Amino acid sequence: MLNNIGLPGLLLIAVVVLVLFGRGKISSLMGEVGKGITSFKKGVSEGSKELEEDTAEAAKDVTPAETDKDKA
Repeated sequence: MLNNIGLPGLLLIAVVVLVLFGRGKISSLMGEVGKGITSFKKGVSEGSKELEEDTAEAAKDVTPAETDKDKA
């Protein structure tokens, strides 16, 4: 169904949305969408940094823990 929309159909939809919501409302909405995308990307990059730090920290300590048998 969506394969048959084409460029004229998309333009018609854009005009209808513009008439219904107005230029100011659409502009502020797109600004909020942009802020959300930026925040999402920042969260993903912070999460990946955190995982890398945890992995690096776990890789540093490769010595086995001392037990009572080792002390005797």
